[in-house]
Amino acid sequence: MKIEHIEVIEMEMPFDKGISKNDQVGFLNWGKLDFCLIKVETSGGITGWGDAFSFQCRRPVAEVLKHMVIPRVIGKDALDIVNINSELQQALHLFGRYGITMFAISGLDIALWDIAAKAAGLPLYKFLGASSVKNVPAYASLFRYEDPECVRDRVTYAKKLGYQKIKLHEIGIEEIGAARKAAGDGTLLMVDVNCPWTPEEARMMALKMKQFDIHWLEEPINPPEDFDSLAKLAADTGISIAAGENACTAFEFKKMMSSDAISFAQPSVTKVGGITEFKKIATLAEIFGTQLMPHSPYFGPGFLATLHLAQSIPNSGWIERIFIEPEAGLYPKELYNPVKGSFRVLDDIGLGVEPDLDVIKTYRVT
Repeated sequence: MKIEHIEVIEMEMPFDKGISKNDQVGFLNWGKLDFCLIKVETSGGITGWGDAFSFQCRRPVAEVLKHMVIPRVIGKDALDIVNINSELQQALHLFGRYGITMFAISGLDIALWDIAAKAAGLPLYKFLGASSVKNVPAYASLFRYEDPECVRDRVTYAKKLGYQKIKLHEIGIEEIGAARKAAGDGTLLMVDVNCPWTPEEARMMALKMKQFDIHWLEEPINPPEDFDSLAKLAADTGISIAAGENACTAFEFKKMMSSDAISFAQPSVTKVGGITEFKKIATLAEIFGTQLMPHSPYFGPGFLATLHLAQSIPNSGWIERIFIEPEAGLYPKELYNPVKGSFRVLDDIGLGVEPDLDVIKTYRVT
């Protein structure tokens, strides 16, 4: 079954942050979701859908797909996924093993796994080796608000929806304190600061956060690949460190785990090299005794792929649900809303559901 045609579909979709504050906030100053979808058509009549990471980098990712990835795979066996992934990584290594090049490879890889599972007549999680469905705990991943009252409002709302695990993206102590007060002592609270500090700044801020009993501190140091400094921060403060959303390939995760830099590994299937590379990282996490926590603030095929991967990994951690509401859904909205604190996977073949073509038509950009 040959790869006959690949279409790159770019979309922009407005979303609601759930707050009335209108001014832009920090580096999260974007008001539209970017999508870079990959539609792969085969000689066997099976179509697969993928999702390349593209938040605020959609156009360059699409160009990599169109001009560097697609010409290399047309005519290849669509079921030869592992070799296609490896060959692309080797052929494109000159242009960067991490970042936009790997985002593009990730999107194609997800689409090929969708095709393979459909060809086998199986849901992707069963094709990956799981036979039973388990509930995967969810956590609310709040936006950055930089306002204690907004933080208090969103934490209270997340609790009302049943979330017992909440992640902040705040960098201010006042906002984190407001979150802890609203969440109460029984709620796990995590803080993702997105790489703002030097090692010494991170140490001082981590010590200030200890009073709020945070479950993990996520990516506190810039650059994110300074794994030795992350390890030292954890040892000096006693705070668990999470990282990995900015990492690509199993090799970078191996360095991270070998350095004792993290307690929680956060591979993102739309970034790391797709499902093929994610599976390697999951094996590494098992070998090193590092808890997996997939990074998944998505509303496209990448989110569905994460749900299926979680079913096929013995200790899959929790699934992240970014706390925004897109204007429309590529898939039924209930897929993104956990029931009794957990997500469940679809049981139809492949990723489980096809994207809404009317939504694609409405929000597509050229």
